[in-house]
Amino acid sequence: MASPKKKLQGLVAATITPMTENGEINFSVIGQYVDYLVKEQGVKNVFVNGTTGEGLSLSISERRRVAEEWVTKGRNKLDQVVIHVGALSLKESQELAQHAAEIGADGIAVLAPFFLKPWNKDVLINFLKEVAAAAPALPFYYYHIPALTGIKIRAEELLDGIQDKIPTFQGLKFSDTDLLDFGQCVDQNRQRQFAFLFGVDEQLLSALVMGATGAVGSFVSRDLSTLCSN
Repeated sequence: MASPKKKLQGLVAATITPMTENGEINFSVIGQYVDYLVKEQGVKNVFVNGTTGEGLSLSISERRRVAEEWVTKGRNKLDQVVIHVGALSLKESQELAQHAAEIGADGIAVLAPFFLKPWNKDVLINFLKEVAAAAPALPFYYYHIPALTGIKIRAEELLDGIQDKIPTFQGLKFSDTDLLDFGQCVDQNRQRQFAFLFGVDEQLLSALVMGATGAVGSFVSRDLSTLCSN
């Protein structure tokens, strides 16, 4: 079973993707971004190409290059670089997952496909299983964000027996306001040592009381306008 160097916990920065005025990715400032997070914010874990990073609005080649830059610039500075590899296409998700493994990322995360939506838990798990299998040495995290995907399958239901299907499963990025669902995820899986990472900044204090082990948020990536426009 894949296992991270250490459990993914605490603050995890949901990184933005810096752009130039012409709409091109400003790769040159990612190294400065790493230093800002580590030195100014004390944050050493990042979640790359997610919602805050507008990953699904980037081309596959752009996503690959962004991932490469974060892994390269974060080496010996960041503890964990988790790459979001979700896509509408299973093959594209698998390609991105395999690429993340090749470049030395510390984990991958996937949200549910949201155009032709999985209609039940088994269909969704089968999709996630196929993506995870493309990077069998990497810890795998499910990115639960129903407000954007429209997938109404409760996270608590999805977690029931998930490691039997996906041995590399290590945890959940829960970006939803349903605290009852989140609390049940935690209560019913305490013995499994999953990472329960909460993704709604405004409800973080409540989630911590309920047992969240960390947070993936954009709050530690704000006030970067000067850096990212240089």
